[in-house]
Amino acid sequence: MNEYYLKRNELLASKLINSLKKRNFKAYFCRNKHEANELILKSVSKDEIISWGGSITIDELGIKNILKENNYKLIDRDSAETNKEKEDLIIKSITSDVFLMSANAVSEDGEIVNIDKKGNRIAALCFGAERVFIVIGVNKIVKSLNDAVSRARNIAAPVNAQRIADIIKMNTPCTSNGSCADCKTEDSICSNILITRLSCPKNRITVIIVNEELGF
Repeated sequence: MNEYYLKRNELLASKLINSLKKRNFKAYFCRNKHEANELILKSVSKDEIISWGGSITIDELGIKNILKENNYKLIDRDSAETNKEKEDLIIKSITSDVFLMSANAVSEDGEIVNIDKKGNRIAALCFGAERVFIVIGVNKIVKSLNDAVSRARNIAAPVNAQRIADIIKMNTPCTSNGSCADCKTEDSICSNILITRLSCPKNRITVIIVNEELGF
């Protein structure tokens, strides 16, 4: 990104952070992934159990490897040797002390949108985890709530479907033509759409806006 784009993003992020704080979120701006990782590490302890949802943003941060290398207590779904073990770890992760995730979109007014197939990420976000950290790249900031829902359904979901189709067989319109068709197939990854308007209780959810393009 050139300096003018970075500056614009910083100004927009400042506006968004004010909106998020009014909605009872903790909110921070980081210039890059390194700053975001430092902020997370300062905010968690080795006494807490930490986990995460499936997230390209969290993968791109590199925070998972940092936590592993420094012997934090983790529920790591990727360590499972069988599908049953992986499913058990996913269920346990919902009630971890700290849950790391991203979002599909966030409006300038501070409303956060996530789409989930099974609902494990949004279950941790809504209720399960003691504390939640949502890391959001500036590419996911949009003007309004309608724009956020549209981005989640028409950009994030079709791209994620393509990613999942590389792992398991998928039969959805978006894996064939890249466009959301509001499908109702069994393979649809859009079973649950969550709008998070407020952090309840106050400061339970921390939002970290990163001045980089992260995830889908």
